[in-house]
Order: sequence, then C-alpha cells, then structure tokens
Amino acid sequence: MKSKKIILVLRIIVAIILIQTLRFKFTAHPDSVYIFETVGLEPYGRIGIGILELIAGILLLIPKTVWAGAALTLVLIGGAIMMHLTQLGIEVKGDGGVLFYTAILTFALSAVILVSQRNNIPFLGKN
Repeated sequence: MKSKKIILVLRIIVAIILIQTLRFKFTAHPDSVYIFETVGLEPYGRIGIGILELIAGILLLIPKTVWAGAALTLVLIGGAIMMHLTQLGIEVKGDGGVLFYTAILTFALSAVILVSQRNNIPFLGKN
C-alpha cells in the first residue's frame, strides 16, 4: 500500500513537471523558441511536443493509462536529454543546467513509474 502512494506522488510530480512547461511552449516564450530553433524544430516541433507532453501528463493521472504516460514521457524526455547532450549543451541561456537536470529527474521518475506498472501493460503484463 505504501508503494502505491509513493508511485502516486511520483506520477503527480512528473505530470506537474510536464504540464507546467506547456505555458512556455504554447505561448512561444523566447527561451522555448530559442531551444526549438537551435534543434531545428521551431515552431511545429515546439507545439507538437507540447501537445504530446500534455497527453503524457494526462495519461499519468489516469490509473489505467499510467504505463502509457510513463512510456511516452520516457520517449519525449529521452529526446530532450539527447538534444541537450548533442546540440544545446547542459546549460541553456544561462539557466545553470536547470532544464537538463529537470529532464534527468523526470526521465528517472518516469522509469520508476513504468517499472512499477509493468504488470499493467496490456501486451506484456498480466492485467
């Protein structure tokens, strides 16, 4: 029972991280535009990834779709981490690496959530 509560807290944390960044993507905040221009995905990538992050955040909050939200988050944040390591750098526009380290945290928490939900994945688990 205690582990279910811990996973619920982790789900909420990841969903909040994903959803709170949407205001930057959807309002074309200059930092967000800079990031997506740098990686060659502005504006369609910024908006598309924002929509996918919104979907992932919602899926994480619905008990039957937690595994899908965690998997989608791993893919999206894995891409963000790769962009930091290959094109953006750890520090973006003097942020001290906050975006990168938040991505690492989000990726790790999503991995924990996905492992905890492995029995609920329809094509892998016991349902």
